[in-house]
Amino acid sequence: MTQDGTSASRRVIPIIPAPANEEEMVSLFAATKKVYPRSVSGLFAYWRWGLVALTQLVFYGLPWLEWGQRQAVLFDLGARRFYIFGLVLYPQDFIYLTGLLVISALSLFLFTAVAGRLWCGYACPQTVYTEMFMWIERKVEGERGARIKLDGSAMSLEKLVKKWFKHLIWIGLAMWTGFTFVGYFTPVRELGMEFLQTRMGSWEVFWVFFYGFATYGNAGFMREQVCKYMCPYARFQSAMFDHDTLIVAYDAQRGEPRGTRGRKDDMAAMGLGSCVDCELCVQVCPTGIDIRNGLQYECIGCGACIDACDSVMDKMHYPRGLVRYSTQNVLARIASRGEMLRHVLRPRVLIYAALLVVLCTAMLASLVLRTPLKVDVVRDRGALSRIVTGGKLENVYRLQIMNATESVQHYRITANGLPGLTAFAQDAVEVGPAQARWVPVRLQVAYEGAKPGSHEIQFEIQAMPAGAHVTEKSAFLVPR
Repeated sequence: MTQDGTSASRRVIPIIPAPANEEEMVSLFAATKKVYPRSVSGLFAYWRWGLVALTQLVFYGLPWLEWGQRQAVLFDLGARRFYIFGLVLYPQDFIYLTGLLVISALSLFLFTAVAGRLWCGYACPQTVYTEMFMWIERKVEGERGARIKLDGSAMSLEKLVKKWFKHLIWIGLAMWTGFTFVGYFTPVRELGMEFLQTRMGSWEVFWVFFYGFATYGNAGFMREQVCKYMCPYARFQSAMFDHDTLIVAYDAQRGEPRGTRGRKDDMAAMGLGSCVDCELCVQVCPTGIDIRNGLQYECIGCGACIDACDSVMDKMHYPRGLVRYSTQNVLARIASRGEMLRHVLRPRVLIYAALLVVLCTAMLASLVLRTPLKVDVVRDRGALSRIVTGGKLENVYRLQIMNATESVQHYRITANGLPGLTAFAQDAVEVGPAQARWVPVRLQVAYEGAKPGSHEIQFEIQAMPAGAHVTEKSAFLVPR
């Protein structure tokens, strides 16, 4: 305690005077500035739109393909069946999903090590749908300057009509996207009938609206903010980058010092580099960055700035490539194209590629050679072991036989592993196409035919006349 009676440990909180006027207020958060990307044409723009067309043709088209009497690609969660053209997969085939995820992760590592955010710039759903939504926006509201002017103007009939018409098209595309996505899990024709019959209480309809709203919000409003702030890939990509990774890069040694000049002016006499400081590279960037500031995590590697800069270089009669795909090592040493390719194909990349080839080959071989029959063995927990007529010991089991073909199959069940072991089951168990059936099986052995304890046995399930064959292990219990 101090002399005035207050605690010595009490903290004294200083009183900060309020600012004298509004100009002294300092905001801790900067308002997000809307990005107005300018349209661009060129090699990489054609690549982007080609991949937009390819990915959306596959996405929107697959649910409508027929395979026999069913949808070609259908993940029927209710029936626990996954149909992929001629393949019928069960939950027991989860290993294939694991393999697919491993292959996808390794592919991401490979592409990132070779060319950075190649996936982000050309095939990521966020990029693809943002491109589609921005194309609609340009068609309705006009080019970059017209959109900036429209947003800055007061509300008018023209502005109201354009905005509402744009959002109407956006909502239609978003809803169709949500409908298509849910169509991979519910037969798309049945889903369509639910909408036609206005059965708005079903879960399928809820998920259509949910994914439609997500598409509308992400591609229509959030856009580059998803890539910059929400996507985890933007944060951990630096762990997969090195100085030999291909990135979209500005050649500062050639471009600096930048400055405006006429087409016929001698830039060497003016002491200028190749960059005319037109800022087209900034205006076409979908994330609103200036590539001339060097490598930035916000860059998605789409190459739009390359197309814009090359068009300016062509007009100025300068060599292309002021902004190009290159590596940090090449830019630092001005290496040749051949040397750059040798550095890109470094041991790390070759190891990723070799592992990817091995995994893909193993995955395909496993799918081709897989047995179209799955069996689960479950012991009857009500009676582990019992003595039946004739003085024999009996164990009861239930076998779930899953037919992974699309034709009716007949199966024969036998068992072995103990002397004199006899199986009592149906002579031929019939299972429908892509169906599963529980079958009770009784196994009997002579009372003195086995020592007390647990004995390993094997169930043999054979498709007749000579088809798939599966062996499943279990245990036969003999009481003490």
